[in-house]
Amino acid sequence: MSEPRPSDRHDASDSDETFAEIVDEATQRDPDLAVIEAGSRTLRAASGPPQGDEVPARPTDPEVDRALRAVEQELAGRWGETKLEPSVARIAALMDTLGDPQRAYPSIHITGTNGKTSTARMIEGLLGAFELRTGRYTSPHVQSITERISLDGAPMDAERFVEAYQDIKPYVEMVDAQQPYRLSFFEVLTGMAYAAFADAPVDVTVVEVGMGGSWDATNVIDSTVAVVTPISLDHTDRLGSTPGEIAVEKSGIIKQGATVILAQQPVDAAQVMLKKAVAADATVAREGMEFGVVSREVAVGGQLLTLRGLGGEYDNIFLPLYGAHQAHNAVVALCAVEAFFGIGAEQAGSLDADIVRKAFAAVISPGRLEVVRSSPTVILDAAHNPAGALATAAGISEAFGFSRLIGVVGASGDKDVRGLLEAFEPIFAEVVITQNSSGRAMDADELAGIAVEVFGNERVQVEPRLDDALEAAITLAEEEDEYAGAGVLVTGSVITVGEARLLLGRH
Repeated sequence: MSEPRPSDRHDASDSDETFAEIVDEATQRDPDLAVIEAGSRTLRAASGPPQGDEVPARPTDPEVDRALRAVEQELAGRWGETKLEPSVARIAALMDTLGDPQRAYPSIHITGTNGKTSTARMIEGLLGAFELRTGRYTSPHVQSITERISLDGAPMDAERFVEAYQDIKPYVEMVDAQQPYRLSFFEVLTGMAYAAFADAPVDVTVVEVGMGGSWDATNVIDSTVAVVTPISLDHTDRLGSTPGEIAVEKSGIIKQGATVILAQQPVDAAQVMLKKAVAADATVAREGMEFGVVSREVAVGGQLLTLRGLGGEYDNIFLPLYGAHQAHNAVVALCAVEAFFGIGAEQAGSLDADIVRKAFAAVISPGRLEVVRSSPTVILDAAHNPAGALATAAGISEAFGFSRLIGVVGASGDKDVRGLLEAFEPIFAEVVITQNSSGRAMDADELAGIAVEVFGNERVQVEPRLDDALEAAITLAEEEDEYAGAGVLVTGSVITVGEARLLLGRH
């Protein structure tokens, strides 16, 4: 770590003036942006290409594939992620039986409604760039269950995943026999991750909650840094009907004496978080106050950022992801890593700016405004609630000059699908309604009924099979010469996006 070179900094008075504007614009995420090309290309060339796909295909070895399918089947026989008994008693019992592996390393814990996985990937990339061995636990997965547990920036390979399950299986069965309810799918995966990280061993873990915070299965770690991405309405039947109520559950990840990195929040959610931080004697850094996005410009393949962190300003950061929301995720990730290293509290100075630039330039986030095909352009995005859809719609409008955009939407039945569709209505010329293979998927005809109310009958087409829906959308995008700039956005659910990724040949 070192102080940025003088050439890396703007004039101090200019920086202070610019950053002062962050507070005034804390809820205004739509600045006037200029398209720049040469700068982004130069930065990309200097830092190298982004990392690999990080979405593994099925194992090529038939025996390994069979073993992985057997593990998947056993896990599927447990309570799914949407069936919960709010308690950490079972996971705590499993950790105790395993010898508390989660205490073998420091952790950064992430909660919020949207942006958790992308932020986790950025934190992981930054930590890895500073030569720390990392473990990352995120959910849900896009295509393969093995994506959920990553070591050193790469998903655990299938053979090792199977071994991790077999290692803890006897202990899982012991806990099952002692508890009123068996460990759930998510609880077993969490146990696998924590044990695998200790076995690796890793220097630090980046852990995303499954749902909420207080009683989430991940919440048996003593995280030194708690990250809270933007809170909005989702899982309202379990977490609460307002951002403030939801924040009560999510604030449960704030541990005694921790540092809290707080993204921009609704007022009631921010108040809850600050109150919990005071009770826990935690230090709080707030986006728009102690840190923020100073400037942002659209660039070829992403965006060019200047970020104000806890230790100073970092400029010329190329982020190969689209949308204002990803810029805000980036500054939250940056501050989480600064806090982990004690910058802004225990020590002055800042992170090495060149290492920060290289780390961000290599970030990928599959299924988040991800371009998977051209002619016509097909984009995948896992937005599944209104807030996420609004961010996606803004990112599409900003980064792509489509003359006509066709939507392919398959959503889960427990989501605010009307709000989701209303967020996309201004940018979709037409929408193809479909459904994925999940048992949670909303029936295509039911979803189409809501879509007709939002879009009008003439703009809605129904194709229950996802492959037919993709073909129909691509045909609509190609059908007239005047629409040569048309594109397709597949969205509504992580599962829909993952299945579309397979159908479109991304493995």
